[in-house]
Amino acid sequence: MPYSSDLTDEEWEIFEPLLLEILPPKKQTRPSNWTRREIVNGILYQLKNGAHLV
Repeated sequence: MPYSSDLTDEEWEIFEPLLLEILPPKKQTRPSNWTRREIVNGILYQLKNGAHLV
């Protein structure tokens, strides 16, 4: 179930090429546990909701 802060497919189609332009070339490392889209969605979630201290 997506969060309201998640990018839609249409938004991701616009954003992904821009992201690839600014990211440095990837070095040979182990595969990531998360996709770039999941990372961006996580950042957007934190920006929208903040980090609540318990």
